[in-house]
Amino acid sequence: MTSSSRFGTLFLTAIGTLIVAASATLVFRWLMLPEPVQDDSKGEPDRGFRECALQCGLNFRMAFLPKEQGEKFKINLYDHGSGVAIADYDGDGHDDIYFVNQLGPNALYRNRGDGTFIDVTPQAGVALGDRVCVSATFADYDNDGHKDLYVLSTRGGNVLFRNQGNGTFKDVTREAGLMHVGHSQSATFFDYDGDGRLDLFVTNTARWTLATYDAAHRYYPGKSIAVGDEFTSSPKESNILYRNNGDGTFSDVTKQAGLSGRGWSGDAVVLDYNQDGRLDLMVGNMFGPSQLYRNNGDGTFTNVTREALGPTSFGCCGVKAFDFNNDGKLDLFLADMHSDMWMGLDRDHASLRQAKTHQRTRFPNLVGPNVIDHPEYKKQDQVNADLLGYRVEEVVYGNTLFKNRGNGKFEEVSGSANMETFWPWGVATGDFDNDGHEDVFMPSGMGYPFYYWPNQLMMNNGNETFRERGRELGIEPPVRGMYLDERIGGDRACRSSRSAAVADFDGDGRLDIVTNNFNDQPYYFRNKLPARNYLAFRLRGTKSNRDAIGAVVTLHLGKEIMVRQVAPAGGFLSQSSHDVHFGLGDRSHVDQVRIRWPSGIVTVIANPAINRRHDLTEAP
Repeated sequence: MTSSSRFGTLFLTAIGTLIVAASATLVFRWLMLPEPVQDDSKGEPDRGFRECALQCGLNFRMAFLPKEQGEKFKINLYDHGSGVAIADYDGDGHDDIYFVNQLGPNALYRNRGDGTFIDVTPQAGVALGDRVCVSATFADYDNDGHKDLYVLSTRGGNVLFRNQGNGTFKDVTREAGLMHVGHSQSATFFDYDGDGRLDLFVTNTARWTLATYDAAHRYYPGKSIAVGDEFTSSPKESNILYRNNGDGTFSDVTKQAGLSGRGWSGDAVVLDYNQDGRLDLMVGNMFGPSQLYRNNGDGTFTNVTREALGPTSFGCCGVKAFDFNNDGKLDLFLADMHSDMWMGLDRDHASLRQAKTHQRTRFPNLVGPNVIDHPEYKKQDQVNADLLGYRVEEVVYGNTLFKNRGNGKFEEVSGSANMETFWPWGVATGDFDNDGHEDVFMPSGMGYPFYYWPNQLMMNNGNETFRERGRELGIEPPVRGMYLDERIGGDRACRSSRSAAVADFDGDGRLDIVTNNFNDQPYYFRNKLPARNYLAFRLRGTKSNRDAIGAVVTLHLGKEIMVRQVAPAGGFLSQSSHDVHFGLGDRSHVDQVRIRWPSGIVTVIANPAINRRHDLTEAP
């Protein structure tokens, strides 16, 4: 193997690869995992989040592919797990949950109205146990008042389910013109052309699976990143933009729109970053620079990443748009999982000390402190850039938080905001303590055969900084223990989360968190933090799309401004509630609510009643 080929493995897995070669026994067998990483919070509050998935009826279990992530663990995209989507599919006023699975059926859980759930998958007809499913999203694509469901797959074919309005769904993929089979990752419904109908954007990665088909498990085996350049050089797949024709069908308009992408795309979010009334698109890239596309208003998009953002995270998995500093402008946060692989993917856990020491550090090179011991690893940055077709200066190695400065410009502030973390998959945002500032939950960790790493609860301090408070507020450690009940190859297997979504499931004005965990049952964190004032909205479009996706709600409280957006899917294989939620803290009065609908219509409400959800319909 040449030097270039050896360094061509994308994450390098530098320490792990060297140790694996030296001792195969340590790779597959280990007797004890270290204790959870401690955060810097102190004290145990009387109330916080309470994990109660099983008690509340969420008995789903995501099952991984044993030949990919079992005893013979491979490093490929199957270790990304599967997603979770939230929506009120039956229109009863309460958000429901859909869990996605790799090996076995997906599951739809109906909310009984009190934050407890019942499995309605057989009646609904959305199990899809015949393929590897990756993520899903709900959207009312035909504006009939019922949330439809789109499910993405790795080479099993994506599926569009039309909601029949009676608790059941019908597969309409073929007649809708959405028969795509590839290595899809996520989907985002948004009205890019302003015609009042939701269009569909699908991200795809690359052909990282083999040609042979495992009929028993109904999947294509994946290439391993540990075999030279084979994985890295997999043929890239284009993203797809489907235009909604208004008659139940879609047309592929990717090329004319300019949204093919650079391959290896993962997450995508929409926002009007320059406040010109048109929805723009941010696409996260797993290996290489992400892309911010400006909507030109004529059916085309322009890549403005370099001038608007500058360098982006090298290994982005989750992306989220939210106003972290209450200045009335939507900011962007990119969670970088893959830049941490150099330090964490050694199965004898030699990197644990480094991970604990450097979990808040962003290094200038992919292999971080290992450059000191192995100077030749400096070459890895350029090798990756050459293999994947980008310039080294286009990426940084760690999370990126882009503060919206206005005039189409952002400033990267993750360092000063304390938003660098280790092994983050996704991003779920919400004002969890209702203090008026949006917080961030990041599902984190790898699971078997690696060491335990905690999920991160980054609480907003209200001064453009965040503090990790997962242990303090009941997120960590796992109430069912760090390890799964079942062993793998005789060894203990750590729990880990992949995707996360947010909703007020029990209607108490506090946002709850649900995760889809890797080869495990989910977490359902019911929010038991002290009750504080809040205000929420559920919007229905008329001239705009029925879901009001893209609507921006602004609260005016004296000199204070808070802004939230009705967002489609986003955050990494996830979709949170379409409801818009504002924490108010001790504020007892809101002067004005301003809603800018996707159609351009503006609704103004003076002195809205607080501590309730307002269901509003766009004026015709």
